[in-house]
Amino acid sequence: MEYVVLICARGGSKGLPNKNIKLLNGIPLISWSIRVAKQLKQVSKIIVSTDSIEIAEIAKKEGAEVPFIRPADLSQDNSSEWLVWRHTLDYLKKINYPLNGLIVLPPTAPLRDIEDINNCTTIFEQGDSDLVITITNSQRSPYFNMVTVDEDNYSSLVLPPNDQIYRRQDTPAVFDMTTVAYIANPKFIYENNDMWNGRIRGVHIPPERAIDIDTIFDFEIAEYLVSKK
Repeated sequence: MEYVVLICARGGSKGLPNKNIKLLNGIPLISWSIRVAKQLKQVSKIIVSTDSIEIAEIAKKEGAEVPFIRPADLSQDNSSEWLVWRHTLDYLKKINYPLNGLIVLPPTAPLRDIEDINNCTTIFEQGDSDLVITITNSQRSPYFNMVTVDEDNYSSLVLPPNDQIYRRQDTPAVFDMTTVAYIANPKFIYENNDMWNGRIRGVHIPPERAIDIDTIFDFEIAEYLVSKK
């Protein structure tokens, strides 16, 4: 099965300015995703979708393709990532480029391992899912210690259980979705406007590889984990 890897990297970021080119262990964040993608055997193209010339130049030097600059309407803080995926598929369709699956590797998960992505492709190739996501154990539970706060500043559980629960271990298992990898059927992306409309399977990722960098605190954790390795 042949795949195309897509790496989506906007130039703007409110949580951590210029995070996609911020140096982690001396390497731009986006380069971590490109370098692991180059190790995958079934990948025929690595495409970076960006609105930034600076990111585009770094990506090209790393060996990725930047066949277009992402349009402004898909590069806003509230732009749909799903539509960014579809935009890349539109380009591939225009050049009549065949692919069986789209692998999306966000730059914000630099500590992923090639094994994590290979586990995702193994699940996807079983043919009983439209989308494969990556998940990790959650440290909080909506049934036990995740709350909402109303307009009067009163708190309540996100999902109040039917029976009294005294330990988090007794709650239903919940997981955090990570940005380690997504693998999707192109047809599914075209025919749906939301990932949750399909058959989704998850691949478990250990927490030390599931870090998702959105703030300087996340980045500092990633720096520490890299230094430990």
